[in-house]
Amino acid sequence: MNVNINKLLYRPMGMLFGVLGGLAANAAFERAWKVIAGTKEAPTPLQKDRGWGEVLLAASVQGAIFGLVKAAVDRGGATGYDKLTGQWPGDTDKHDSA
Repeated sequence: MNVNINKLLYRPMGMLFGVLGGLAANAAFERAWKVIAGTKEAPTPLQKDRGWGEVLLAASVQGAIFGLVKAAVDRGGATGYDKLTGQWPGDTDKHDSA
């Protein structure tokens, strides 16, 4: 199968996985923040009564969780697509280990 067609066919699945992954990451972040700070809602940068440390910590934790979930969802989706179709939906070039 042509690589471009293969990527095009995978795109709707990848978008669905991305939405579901975002929902899962948000739920995981809310749970993690409740454990870390003891409050239900994380601070946002525009809340005047929140300090720099608290805002930056929340952003760091949120970024780490979202990055981890995105990588896991992307990799899992690509692996499942490969098993289903026999075609890897992403790049298949060897990486340079130098």
